[in-house]
Amino acid sequence: MPSPLDESPDSTPPAGACQITLRALEGEPLSDPRIRDMVIATAQALAERHGVKVLGTSTTPTSITLQLNIGRIEAIGFAAELRRSTTRWYTQKYGVATLWGEPARDDDDAGEEWKQA
Repeated sequence: MPSPLDESPDSTPPAGACQITLRALEGEPLSDPRIRDMVIATAQALAERHGVKVLGTSTTPTSITLQLNIGRIEAIGFAAELRRSTTRWYTQKYGVATLWGEPARDDDDAGEEWKQA
């Protein structure tokens, strides 16, 4: 099963940039224009707040892909913060558990429930 936080191989970002994709594991939440617009606005605001330039944005009904002018590690952190921020908004607004879904846990994850607190 794909992770809701992964790097997308769909296209190659420009030199010195990184491309990340957040993907919903269930449903098509970004097919709703209000949700899609809020996720895009949150990405733009997060980028502005941290001095990151968004070089490109694309969405599908299940995902958002961003090209950012930062390295891979920074882009993973950006995606994690975008996921956290948008999930918080979505759960408070719609009263559901998650926007992006939770990946299935591996046996290797046993004993790490404290990370979910």
